[in-house]
Amino acid sequence: MARICAITGKRPTTGSIIHRKGQSKKSGGIGTHVTKTTKRKFRPNVQRVKVRLPSGQVKRMWVSVKAIKAGLVEKA
Repeated sequence: MARICAITGKRPTTGSIIHRKGQSKKSGGIGTHVTKTTKRKFRPNVQRVKVRLPSGQVKRMWVSVKAIKAGLVEKA
């Protein structure tokens, strides 16, 4: 399944998990240091819903929850 919203075009984006080690300067240490970074994905909350199109046709689409809450989709 391609996690892409049919209305807003939201899609997965990439980022990093950053692992830090050490005691912070604020609590008396010499500061934290990055020991490892790994790739990760931020996936949008996409649901499969029945949508009524402007032509009156009903179709199932992958739509982000943000679009549903904003009222951009007329549910069938």
